[in-house]
Amino acid sequence: MKSIKILMAAVLLLSSILLKAEIKNISTDNVKIAGSCALCKEGIETAAFEKNISKASWDKDTKMAQVTYDNKKTSIDAVLKKVALAGYDNDRYLAPDDAYGKLEDCCKYERAVKKDAVAQKKMPEHQHGAMASTDKDAAADPLKPVLDAYYAVKDALVNSDGNAASTNATSLVKAIKAVKMDQLASEQHMIWMKVMKDLDFDADHIAETKDTGHQRDHFSSLSDNMYKVIKSGKPSETVYYQHCPMAKEGKGANWLSQIPAIKNPYYGAQMLNCGKTTETIK
Repeated sequence: MKSIKILMAAVLLLSSILLKAEIKNISTDNVKIAGSCALCKEGIETAAFEKNISKASWDKDTKMAQVTYDNKKTSIDAVLKKVALAGYDNDRYLAPDDAYGKLEDCCKYERAVKKDAVAQKKMPEHQHGAMASTDKDAAADPLKPVLDAYYAVKDALVNSDGNAASTNATSLVKAIKAVKMDQLASEQHMIWMKVMKDLDFDADHIAETKDTGHQRDHFSSLSDNMYKVIKSGKPSETVYYQHCPMAKEGKGANWLSQIPAIKNPYYGAQMLNCGKTTETIK
C-alpha cells in the first residue's frame, strides 16, 4: 500500500512538472475580465487557451484572471483580444456588441461601456479627443505591407527571377512577423491567426531558394492563404484575384494582383497572358 502511494505521488509530481513545461518562455499577467458565472469561466478560459502557447485561470468572485503565455509566440494583447472577441470585456479590450449579444443570459454581465464594432482597445477618457485626428491612420489597412511584399514576390516570378523572388520573400517574412494583430478587424483577425504560420512557412521556403520551380510551388499555397485573409477584410486598394488553368500540371493555380492585366507568375514569358481575373476585391 505504501509503494502505491509513493507511485501515485510520483505520478502527480511528474504531471505537475509536465504541465508547467507545456508553455516555454513563460510570462504571467493578472488582468481583470468581466463575467458573472461558471459558464463565463469556461468561455474565458477557452478563448485564452492555445496549446503550448497560452492559457488563463479566471476567478468568478474577483473577476481576475491569471494569464500565462509564451512571450516568443504571442502577447498579452493578442490573448486578451481573443477573450474580447468571445464576448468578454477586459483590461485592454472591449467586446463587440454582437459577441456580447451571443452570450447566454446568465453570462450577461453589466457593462460600463459598450462598443458596436470590433474589439477596440481601451484608453483613458481624456485621450479620446486626441485620438480623433488619427482615426484615418488607424483605419489604414494593417496588412498592406504584407500585400505589397507579396506583390514584389509575384512580380519577380512573372520575370522568372529567382534571385529577386528570394530577396522579396525575405521582406515578406519580415512583414508577416511585423503585423500587429490588435489592429485587425474581428473576422480578419481570426483568419490571420489560422493562416499566419502557413504564410510564414511558404514565404520562408521561397526565400531560401533561387529555384523558380520550387518557389512557384510554394507561391501557389501562399496565394491561397493570402486570398483568405485579404478577402476577409477590406483592402485599402483594389485586389484582383486571378487564375491560371494550366498551372500545377493542369490542376490550376491562383494569385493576387494589383493590376487587372494578366501577368502569369507560374509561367512568366512562356505563357505571360495565360489566365483570367475571377474576382475583384475592393
